Amino acid sequence: MLLKTFGWSFAITVLGLGLAGVLWGWQGLAIVGILSILEISLSFDNAVINAGILRKMNAFWQKIFLTVGILVAVFGMRLVFPVVIVAITAKMGPIEAVQLAVNNKAHYEELVTSAHPAIAAFGGIFLLMIFLDFIFEDRDYKWLSWIEKPLARIGKLDTLSIIVALVVLLVSAMTVAPHAAHGGGDKTTTVLLSGIAGLITYLVVGGISGYFEGRLEDEDEEAEDGAEPAAVEKKGGGTGAAVGLAGKAAFFMFLYLEVIDASFSFDGVIGAFAITNDIFEMALGLGIGAMYIRSLTVFLVRKGTLDDYVYLEHGAHYAIGALGVILLATIRYEINEVVTGLVGIVLIGLSFGSSVLRNRREGKPGAESSAQSEVTSGV
Repeated sequence: MLLKTFGWSFAITVLGLGLAGVLWGWQGLAIVGILSILEISLSFDNAVINAGILRKMNAFWQKIFLTVGILVAVFGMRLVFPVVIVAITAKMGPIEAVQLAVNNKAHYEELVTSAHPAIAAFGGIFLLMIFLDFIFEDRDYKWLSWIEKPLARIGKLDTLSIIVALVVLLVSAMTVAPHAAHGGGDKTTTVLLSGIAGLITYLVVGGISGYFEGRLEDEDEEAEDGAEPAAVEKKGGGTGAAVGLAGKAAFFMFLYLEVIDASFSFDGVIGAFAITNDIFEMALGLGIGAMYIRSLTVFLVRKGTLDDYVYLEHGAHYAIGALGVILLATIRYEINEVVTGLVGIVLIGLSFGSSVLRNRREGKPGAESSAQSEVTSGV
């Protein structure tokens, strides 16, 4: 199971580190290795979130996520995205931007980091919306019940997540944006426009995904009455969902996953410049880390880990909320990537420990019957 799921990641690691050693020597090999660890530590919570979505999809789209999705993650976000950012902000052609990245690495790094306020605002608001929609929803299992119960009650107001996100964006524009650490000058307008763009992206992609997921539930009910669902594929056995998204439903859910991954990769790409300004070293190191995150996502789905340890998703969403706030704060303040990574790891570790304690109290190794409406943790 472990080798089957992580086999490609192990192979890519060996090939990637070997290539780094041949092209750049021991120093390049060390840089690529460090970048890989950086990406894994920053995106571990991403794997948990992805697993919660991926388990709703059928086997075909899970393979698409691990193949086509990894190409988008590695070449799209870790290699092409920084070049596109430079091309847009510096108002130059893509070929010229590539030449700049190869021939004038210092200036290329300066242009990418100057775009940080826009990137941080977009990604921060997008991630914050994921957290807010989670925390304002009334769920069967509650980790930190003392805060989740009252938030679920006030979360009955449908637009509350949007209101909170806009308030946070407005506060960010008034406080951190006028004194941006990168790019120089007042970035209030840039932060406002980018944050609104992040909010719109979330509402559009998430709304379409939610629409098709709603159709899935309706078609599943029809299937129980003898109707044949159009966007559902039955699964046999396993610990995941009883049905798997297919067709348009799975396609838009796949797009949603890719946007989430892109939002998580923003801080990794920017943070990588503290280690190297070589775009190829960066793409190779971050790409290896992204491959492990993809494999870990599939592993969590196949093992039914989220069903067995019911607070893991809570911890991951709290980590997402923290990352969203940290991204907005980095518009003005320098925050070490180690801090960002540790916040996510600690929150997920605590939620995992709470899940283990819950299972022991219940005398069960995994998730209990769905008939129980609410379980609280001592954390």
